[in-house]
Amino acid sequence: MSAPDREYLLDGVSINGLPKVSLHDHLDGGLRPQTIVELADEIGLQLPRSDASELGRWFAEQSNAGSLVQYLKTFDVTVGVMQTRDGLARVAREFVEDLHADGVVYGEVRWAPEQHLQRGLSLDEAVDAVQSGIDQAVRAVEATGGYIRVGQLVSSLRHNPGRTREIAELAVRHRDSGVVGFDVAGPEAGFPASTMRTAFDYLAGEWFPVTVHAGEAAGLDSIASALLDGRALRLGHGVRIAEDLLVERQDDENTYVSLGLLAQWVKDREIALETSPSSNLQTGAIAQWGESLVEHPFDLLYQLGFRVTVNVDNRLMSDTSLSRELSLLTEAFAYRLDDLETFQLNAAAAAFLPIEEREELVDRIALGFDAV
Repeated sequence: MSAPDREYLLDGVSINGLPKVSLHDHLDGGLRPQTIVELADEIGLQLPRSDASELGRWFAEQSNAGSLVQYLKTFDVTVGVMQTRDGLARVAREFVEDLHADGVVYGEVRWAPEQHLQRGLSLDEAVDAVQSGIDQAVRAVEATGGYIRVGQLVSSLRHNPGRTREIAELAVRHRDSGVVGFDVAGPEAGFPASTMRTAFDYLAGEWFPVTVHAGEAAGLDSIASALLDGRALRLGHGVRIAEDLLVERQDDENTYVSLGLLAQWVKDREIALETSPSSNLQTGAIAQWGESLVEHPFDLLYQLGFRVTVNVDNRLMSDTSLSRELSLLTEAFAYRLDDLETFQLNAAAAAFLPIEEREELVDRIALGFDAV
């Protein structure tokens, strides 16, 4: 049984059944292996493994290289089968189904439409195809008495900055039909948000919310550029903000830490950190602190009062689910249900929704945790 299909317990309570919020979840990183096999067969795409189970293991093995660049190479396969309207719609529909099965009540799915034009789709047609799949799944969940809401985050690829303004305009064009925000993804080192400043100026003028991958494969300068040039309201991963923390001393009960100006700014303004524990280990994002989850700066950031959120990044590559990520954190840091609830409330507060709808989401989460 793969990790996403397992049940995870804490104090006898199913983590899977708790209401959860997913903010950092890539569409092309969440495909079912069997779907990849079937879609590849339809378009004649050769795969590294033809059996779905073996293909799933291949993704997990290839993703443990300790390098973001190597990690990203696995997406050549998933993006390859997401080049038709039917393919995109199916992947999006199953994506939402899997979120619902994992207890997610609100999710934001990010993806880069510019990567899905190889078989003749336009940018707008690609966005419409994904939305059709999302809508179909949401209706199916509601028909069974369930609840889920999902919004699109349209991503631009930072190594193709000349197209960022076009993608920003695409996102704004679809703001009333499912797109809730804008993201910048791809190789981080060497591509700061400042190289896309024109697009970010446009988005700011349109009052359109932005999250930027920063503090994963690059450090404090990248985070600063995301905030100053990108006007980011959230940081994709953001774990390397811990480089701006100085542990001054420790005793048996306490750790005394001072914050640099950037870290203090992120904390004081409650800029959400979209951490993805398993992915952060796989890509080497936390290598300077260690190679195991217990060495992840997540807990230090949490204890210091940063708005930490827990995410999967790419379920397929990390062979994970949001419930599994939460379970791993409870094992590493002895968290209890109250802590898991805090992580969900943090995510709800940072969701790209109107304030009234965020408050409704907070109430839904609180009721779900109170019921256990």
